[in-house]
Parts: sequence; structure tokens; C-alpha cells
Amino acid sequence: MDLTQGTPEEKIARSKKMMLWFGIGSLIMSFAGWISAFIVSAKQRKDKDWLSNYELPDAFFISVGVILLSSLTFILAKRAIKQNNRQMTTVWLLLTLGLGVAFIFSQLKGFSQIIDAGHYFTGPSSNITMSYIYIIASVHIAHVIAGLICILVVIYNHFKQKYNANNMLGLELAANFWHFVDILWLVLFLFLYFFRDII
Repeated sequence: MDLTQGTPEEKIARSKKMMLWFGIGSLIMSFAGWISAFIVSAKQRKDKDWLSNYELPDAFFISVGVILLSSLTFILAKRAIKQNNRQMTTVWLLLTLGLGVAFIFSQLKGFSQIIDAGHYFTGPSSNITMSYIYIIASVHIAHVIAGLICILVVIYNHFKQKYNANNMLGLELAANFWHFVDILWLVLFLFLYFFRDII
């Protein structure tokens, strides 16, 4: 495909999509670095202060379902705008936003459950294992917040009637980023859950 062909609008759309994928690629490398550091620390500290039998909080399990459901509602919002059904687009976008906020609250509840179990981020009651989990989850929350800001912009533009079946670039970009952070949490959660049984 020749990226130089097409109308100016098509060229702009392609460049924005490419920039998004470059950004996602850099984020993947960043989180791969965190996971690598987690694995290396586990192997180096296994016989020292590494907590190999850690339990993930129940709220983290709930957060997986919440964020995957939010991806479904965003897909339904995209389908509704393709059908020029503005009312259902509004419903699905607001549900996606609400589920995103619920995800953050479930993560914070998870942090509270970790603290209740006696694991702090720093201090005498802290350990390197749970500190890594705090960091990985917190950095992911930061990207979820960025996704929520994108959704708010999409909702604003939707109310300004910017999107329709033939013009939905902004919505598509926000949806792709949102699906990425959703899948990212699923991958991180599965890694943290199953890795404890490997080391």
C-alpha cells in the first residue's frame, strides 16, 4: 500500500493511525521491561526476600471482567455509530466510561486488599514482589486514565455530532487504544497469576 496516495484526509488518517501504533509499540516495550525486571528479580531473590507464594487480591479478578466488558461496550458504540444510531452510541460510550472508572476503583480496592494482607509499597512490611505488583498495576492505571480522557473527548465530539458512519477516525483511534489497555491488563494479570507457580 502506497502511503502517499489518497486524499489529504486519507493521508492524515493513515498518519494518525500509524502514530498510534508506534505509541502502542513503545508501551509494549515498556511493560515488557517491567515484566523482565520482575522475572530477573524473582530468580535473583528467590532464596532471599522474594515472596513466591503471593496472592493477588480478589478485586484484581473483578477488574479483569470489568475492563473486558468495557471493550465490548466500546465495540457496540462503534457499531452503533456505523448505523448512525446516535442514541445507542451515547449509551454505549457512557457505559464504557463508567466501566473504565469502575476498573480504576477496583484496582484501588485491590491495593487496599494488598495492604490489609500486610504488604506495603515501602517500609518494614514491604517486599520486592508486592512492590513490583504495585508499580506494574499503577503504571497501567495511568494509561487507563489516559484512555478515559480519550473517551471523554470522544463523548464531547459525539455530542457535537462530529462522528458518523463515514467519519469516525477519532472514535476509532480511541477505541484501538482502549482495547490495547484492556488486553494489556489481561496479559499482565495472567502473567502475575501464573508466574508465581513457575518460579
